[in-house]
Amino acid sequence: MSQQPRYPSPSLAVEGKVQEFYNRYPYPRPVDDLEEYRRHWQNQQRRRADYHLFWPTRPYREGQSILIAGCGTSQAAKHAVRWPAAQVTGVDISATSVRCTADLKRRYNIHNLQVYQLPIERIKDLGMSFDQIVCTGVLHHLADPDAGLSALRSVLNPDGAMHLMVYAPYGRAGIYMLQEFCRRAGIPATDEGIQELIDALSWLPPGHPLENLLREAPDFRNRAALADALLHPQDRAYSVPQLFDFIEKAELTFGRWVKQAPYSPCCGVLANIPQACRMKHLSLPEQYAAAELFRGTMLRHSMVVYRSDNPDGQLVNFDGVAWLGYVPVRMPDTVCVLERLPPGAVAVLINRTHTYKDLFMPINSTEKCLLDAINGNRCIGDISERMFSSSATNSQHEMVRNFFERLGQHDQIVFDASQRYKIRTGMNEMGQIA
Repeated sequence: MSQQPRYPSPSLAVEGKVQEFYNRYPYPRPVDDLEEYRRHWQNQQRRRADYHLFWPTRPYREGQSILIAGCGTSQAAKHAVRWPAAQVTGVDISATSVRCTADLKRRYNIHNLQVYQLPIERIKDLGMSFDQIVCTGVLHHLADPDAGLSALRSVLNPDGAMHLMVYAPYGRAGIYMLQEFCRRAGIPATDEGIQELIDALSWLPPGHPLENLLREAPDFRNRAALADALLHPQDRAYSVPQLFDFIEKAELTFGRWVKQAPYSPCCGVLANIPQACRMKHLSLPEQYAAAELFRGTMLRHSMVVYRSDNPDGQLVNFDGVAWLGYVPVRMPDTVCVLERLPPGAVAVLINRTHTYKDLFMPINSTEKCLLDAINGNRCIGDISERMFSSSATNSQHEMVRNFFERLGQHDQIVFDASQRYKIRTGMNEMGQIA
């Protein structure tokens, strides 16, 4: 009997195309200098805020094991510089990206970094497990994203945390229109094809959905980034409901958005629309889905997830009295503006990493005093007692609770919830004055 011919599987064919693409056009653009990045992260308070974004209920430490899955040209090296006491492993399918990372390792004598050329789907071949996995901008380029995410979950420690970023569909509508145009017009992912695309984009009609991105996104000024966006051989996006299905299928559970405010009905324009009150009564995934639809321009979703069997709950909430023991830690990229204020405000709080200009938080004089008492060591209960001594009324107590919850929603603070607060006499289990 003659043997049937063997054909490569579609997934292997896609993998080969993606590998070839990134070997020719590595992304992000290779960097030569990590000194500014190193100085940026020398501040321990910055590292502490980053740590508690992922592990609010765990005491701060710096010796975790970190996997950068799809590390590109510099991401693994940057994490190793950011966390010098951690053990960082980077993997990427692109030989060019691995070589760029290895060059940075040699140039900066980075002892806590190992890098391998390896597809994510074969991550178990390393024989390692990790406290933290960072996989940003990668899964949506795989032939089988479900297999890739399941492989990552298999090497995540039971109490570990994963940072995922995938593309979002609605804000990328113009990108997908141009991707289809490039396919139909036969524009190849070559140097000549990229130049041909650049020439075509100069004639893009006013009002095209891609117009704002071309004008505002710095990535589009770089040839490799333009190729990554418009000529990539494999690309998909996830709406919020699709993303929640994606992580649930991999036996992972949602922790939080890296930036929470854009998704919250309590922040920005969403807090002012007539439907805001009804949105607050929806389940959290439904709130997030509605926010994505109303905002309409989200380009990506960046989230923290945990194993569904995580023995350590990593969520913070403001029910009961546990929140009194939370230590608020200021996010390092926030500012307190004291000029040109809206009526009734003594300050406005802004997180400079937000891309939506409506996400600011006006505060009154009492709230400003509470904000000024945050030093990274005091818990909310101690801050409240400094403000009101031990005679806070129920209304004052509720104001404190609401204020710190809003600070978290607006990405002004994260919480160190690793310590228990000693509840003073006279307060019941609901956190009210008895």
